[in-house]
Amino acid sequence: MPGPAPSDPQSTVTGADPVDPRRTALVALLDGHRPVDAREARSLAVVRDALATPGDPFDRHAGLTHVTASGVVVGRRGVLLHRHRRLHRWMQPGGHLDPAERPEDAVLRECVEETGLVAAHPSTGPCLVHVDVHEAADAHVHLDLRYLVVGPDADPAPPPGESQEVGWFDWPEAVALADDALAGALRSARRLIDAGTVDVPGATAEEADG
Repeated sequence: MPGPAPSDPQSTVTGADPVDPRRTALVALLDGHRPVDAREARSLAVVRDALATPGDPFDRHAGLTHVTASGVVVGRRGVLLHRHRRLHRWMQPGGHLDPAERPEDAVLRECVEETGLVAAHPSTGPCLVHVDVHEAADAHVHLDLRYLVVGPDADPAPPPGESQEVGWFDWPEAVALADDALAGALRSARRLIDAGTVDVPGATAEEADG
């Protein structure tokens, strides 16, 4: 009588949980990420725990805790922010992932949907600059991945149904408007830009302050 079929190490993770290539890629990405402050360090620990737990952390309908993605949009005009319609806070564009969508793709889609501007990843590729865990509506918890993306030298044109309060701010203005979570992302992004680690045309240390 034949024995049970051998398990496929590529088909399961932590029990019978299917391997999602996004999970594997994100675990590797976070292994190389260094937090900018204590808040981000705590957030990283929470995200790592979520990725090690059975379930689908990328599906907003699979549980109360799930991955989201947002973009710290920078360019010649400074930093692009929008005022959230319900929270009434100035924030970076972002949101939930579509089915099978990668976080780095969700960022660019959300930028278009919320601001009307087509952003792009730096020439060196997607750049994760910050991770933040925070409570959201309906008792949900967002594991937010923040990517540094490059915005065009153009005026925002948010579509109907989205917040119409969208604008470019110079770095001091953006920092003044930011809450604790966004402030950490801005510090991390600015540090990478000033060090020349990422290529953001026009957003040099001298030009970014306006």
